[in-house]
Amino acid sequence: MTEFQSHPPVICLMGPTASGKTALAMALYDALPCEIISVDSALVYKEMDIGTAKPTAEELAKYPHRLINLIDPLESYSAADFCRDALAAIAEIRAQGKIPLLVGGTMMYFKSLIEGISPLPEASPEVRQQIENEANEHCWQHMHEQLKQIDPVSAERIHPNDPQRITRALEVYRLTGNNLTQLTEIKGESLLGDVLQFAICPTERKVLHQRIELRYEQMVEQGFEQEVIALKNRGDLHEDLPSIRCVGYRQMWQYLNGEYDFDEMIFKGVCATRQLAKRQLTWLRSWPDLHWLDMEDETNLAQILSAVSKL
Repeated sequence: MTEFQSHPPVICLMGPTASGKTALAMALYDALPCEIISVDSALVYKEMDIGTAKPTAEELAKYPHRLINLIDPLESYSAADFCRDALAAIAEIRAQGKIPLLVGGTMMYFKSLIEGISPLPEASPEVRQQIENEANEHCWQHMHEQLKQIDPVSAERIHPNDPQRITRALEVYRLTGNNLTQLTEIKGESLLGDVLQFAICPTERKVLHQRIELRYEQMVEQGFEQEVIALKNRGDLHEDLPSIRCVGYRQMWQYLNGEYDFDEMIFKGVCATRQLAKRQLTWLRSWPDLHWLDMEDETNLAQILSAVSKL
């Protein structure tokens, strides 16, 4: 058995939203003995298909994706959850002598998987409630001062008006006795073996902006509004959940609440998607060991296949 067969490489295909990652992943699936693992924090949700640009049922039948449709929109899914599930999937795929092909745009998931994630405790509703009660009794500035005493590094980074992150930093300390800065310096299990990292991006940002606008309009035509109406009609979902905070969903939700009209919803949805793409590109520009692909280049598939053949 060759080294490749015993320990196949992992291919990471990253890029901003609407850059053509899924199409390239499908071409790679046709060309290589590989299995696709989704690296997308929105695709984990069931009942959220159109607004997340999830591959269609027909596409998924031909090109199966792991880590899609995992949880209900009422639930949450962390980077730690992703790392656990992705590492298990990668081990299983490699055991079959196949190449794990990780595809998506959630950069925190990629970073956590490649570098190893810190051993942070799971959220504790009881501790969070205690912190919220204290904040209601005093104020969030008071809680931020507490954080400054136990973890000055995190306090410098976290704004006094950011209750969510203040809560998490205090919660970590109360649960473990170690502060967030100390724990994030410890890395857990990470990817082993050869990891090929590719990013598909446009040479001109206006091309990506045009594709984002076109795709958002197509989502609306495909029934995105009806999808969000169905989510609202459940009665147990709300705007502050991670699922409804997904790009596009929040804007559609607010439109359905009557906060603005249809045209403004389209405008705000497109703007939010562009902002997401900008954040993704900012992550990628500082990413080490990255092979850049131009999304207009017809040789992208050949470039990846060439890199794999050299291992």
